[in-house]
Amino acid sequence: MKELILRFLIGGIYVCAFSLLGDLLRPKSFAGLFGAAPSVALATLGLTVAAEGSAYAALEARSMTAGSVAFFVYASCVSWLMMRYKLPALQTTGLLLIVWFGCAFGLWFLCLR
Repeated sequence: MKELILRFLIGGIYVCAFSLLGDLLRPKSFAGLFGAAPSVALATLGLTVAAEGSAYAALEARSMTAGSVAFFVYASCVSWLMMRYKLPALQTTGLLLIVWFGCAFGLWFLCLR
């Protein structure tokens, strides 16, 4: 229960800080992005260091990095296909999940194994 409360407090502080950062930057569409992913990742890593040690947290950080690179590749492909060929969003995003998973597992196999 103590870890859950600590996770809630640390996560809330990070979410507020990154939301403020996103609100100050332009374009405003970055506000949601800054409010979610970095804050949750940093809170998780902080608690992981406290609970499991820095070696385990380093492995988790590498995994998060690989996942974010894979997501960037996926989002870039989706954006390019939708803008270039005017494809429907649901079909494009659903079909290209294969790209995300392939990239994530490929990076894991090459770098993190």
